Amino acid sequence: MPEPHYHRIEQALRARIAQSRPHDPLPSEPELAREHGVSRMTARAAVMQLVNDGLVYRAPGRGTFVAVPTGPRRADNLIRLSEEIRKQGRKPSSRVVLAHLRPPTKQEATRLRLRRGDVVAIHRVRLADDEPIAYERALYPGALAALLTMDVGGSVHEALAALGRVPTKGTATLTAQEATAEDARELLVPEGSALLVEERLILDDRDAPLELSESRYPGNRYRLDVAFGVEPL
Repeated sequence: MPEPHYHRIEQALRARIAQSRPHDPLPSEPELAREHGVSRMTARAAVMQLVNDGLVYRAPGRGTFVAVPTGPRRADNLIRLSEEIRKQGRKPSSRVVLAHLRPPTKQEATRLRLRRGDVVAIHRVRLADDEPIAYERALYPGALAALLTMDVGGSVHEALAALGRVPTKGTATLTAQEATAEDARELLVPEGSALLVEERLILDDRDAPLELSESRYPGNRYRLDVAFGVEPL
């Protein structure tokens, strides 16, 4: 299927935004329409997608400008890493390291509430503009073995939703660890360097365990905001 015209314009603007500073002006819709040989409506659709993603803002009577980059992810939000990367004006991608069925450990079976059967193991390196951002090792119930026939280099959560299991909520534990030899190879970091490690258990819309994962982030490439309240004295 041919790529929609507005998507081509959107990607060109994303590349321009990545090289721009906050509040830099972008071409007007008539200029975009002339440059890409499309209608103003098509150019507007591309711009509005970037507005919705928080990458640009419109000032009435003045034009469209590069937005101040959004902050790092908040710990109380379940948000796809690919979505975070796009909001930063960068291109997300994944490299699949392995994807197969295997028997779970006793602890894995307990956390996924499995009485019997295998788990689906998928290991991926997550990238932003081809730079490794995270080494992700995830497990899913064996009943979801159809994942292995799908494009897990894209959004696994979208694949899960297509299988009727919608990621809805979860819990996470954060620790600091040193990079192993495996981390160093996959993330292109020195062995022993600092990593932020997030272990997550995600539930579906029926409160059934859906994904047990460990994401390992280079300490100098990823940040996590934590929102908290202060108890009264």
